[in-house]
Amino acid sequence: MKSVLSVQDSGAYQGILEVQTSLSNSLPTLQIIGVVGKSLDESKERIRSSFAASNTDMPRKKITVNIAPADSPKDGSHVDLAIAASIFITSGKTKLPGSPVLLGELALDGAVKPVRGILGKIRLAREQGFNEFIIPVGNVDQASLIPGVRLFSVSTLRELLDALTQDDITYTDTGEGASIATNISETIDFSEVIGQEIAKRALEIAAAGGHNVLLSGPPGVGKSMLAKALISIMPPLSREEVITLTHLHSLVGNNSVDLITTRPVRSPHHSASDVAIIGGGQRPKPGEVSLSHHGILFLDELPEFKRSTLEALRQPLEDKVVTVSRAQHSSQYPADFLLIATKNPCPCGFYGSEKPCVCSPIELDRYQKKLSGPLMDRIDLHVTVDAVDHAALLAEQKKEDNNREDSATIRSRVAAAGRKQQQRLGGVTRRNGSMSSKEIKKHAQLTDEAKSFLDKAADKLGLSARVYMKVVKVARSIADLEASEQTTLKHVSEALQYRPVKE
Repeated sequence: MKSVLSVQDSGAYQGILEVQTSLSNSLPTLQIIGVVGKSLDESKERIRSSFAASNTDMPRKKITVNIAPADSPKDGSHVDLAIAASIFITSGKTKLPGSPVLLGELALDGAVKPVRGILGKIRLAREQGFNEFIIPVGNVDQASLIPGVRLFSVSTLRELLDALTQDDITYTDTGEGASIATNISETIDFSEVIGQEIAKRALEIAAAGGHNVLLSGPPGVGKSMLAKALISIMPPLSREEVITLTHLHSLVGNNSVDLITTRPVRSPHHSASDVAIIGGGQRPKPGEVSLSHHGILFLDELPEFKRSTLEALRQPLEDKVVTVSRAQHSSQYPADFLLIATKNPCPCGFYGSEKPCVCSPIELDRYQKKLSGPLMDRIDLHVTVDAVDHAALLAEQKKEDNNREDSATIRSRVAAAGRKQQQRLGGVTRRNGSMSSKEIKKHAQLTDEAKSFLDKAADKLGLSARVYMKVVKVARSIADLEASEQTTLKHVSEALQYRPVKE
């Protein structure tokens, strides 16, 4: 009997699954073997009910279904459709033309429901030489993004059985993949932010080079508003970014159909667990750091997060990936996000401002020590946000005031700088913030004057080697915004201004 194929892209086994069915004369039962998990074992009831709803009798024999390879743990309702087709074919009612991969979850009424992570499953199968897929109708929009595959979609089990019986499976070729209309997130425009020119400049540099930012200042000065406005100056997603984000988001929650066409902004509460932010769990799933991939992770009031959560951020901030390891397998999720964090100077929030601080020295010291040195080292831009003059808040913007640029104008500069970095680093999603030491030496293009100044400043300020290299990256991003081929003294001087006074 020819095997019916499905695919698994997570857990201990990642690859093609062969659904093998045997019918024997004995009491009518359905047994699924091959180290299967609970949701896969429960396929028996969904399949029985789906056959009944489709006015099709299951063979009145002992049905044994083996999911190969038999020695690797497997789970997931996406194998339902392949098992049902395998039983129908083995009963001798039809044949399966070619070697398509079947993916789909069966409902009790015979409907074929969309499955999570369809993009990852199809990509994995395509890498192993398969290009024909029978999938749920609800997954077509996502699956059509993948070039070079052929799709046949079904909405019910009855529809698939009829197509198999009549040998009427007509595939649709995706060609180079469906077109994608990306969008800019509708949020606060930079022209709405009064004052805060230093902070806005820092956010422009962050968006251009992919640098992490910490905004510090008393309550109510606009830190959260600035952080929320940042997404408006980031360029639209590329095609590859849309595919990656759509796949990641389809693994979490109930939405396994829609495309993610805008850059994500994730803002978890400080009470969120380590697993919720980093990812993992009994059945590993992406966390907030992965759901903000190619977007923004906004952590409001950073010191209020648990120390364990903050320290867990160190690895994804450095490596741009999260690895979740378990006894039987490990999963790796991308986490190339832009971190925007805010903090008050003290628990009451008014230390160093015009209002008197009511915190004791012990409270102040304890609060400031919540953020470790290694974590602070990984933040490229440290910006102090001061209070805005009240008279300016409701004042009309003058036509000759050129400081209040809108987000579209800033976004065009950011996009131009991004294109320079893509060409230089050879990657669609690469930015200066992700440069390795080798790439920094090759592409920084520091002038002799800038190099000498940076060396002296690093000795005087006691910069660590990591911070030294981050200053070079930030300076390179400033140079890219000005379309400068070399990183000059002016660029290095500005980059150093975004380091905290005490290292």
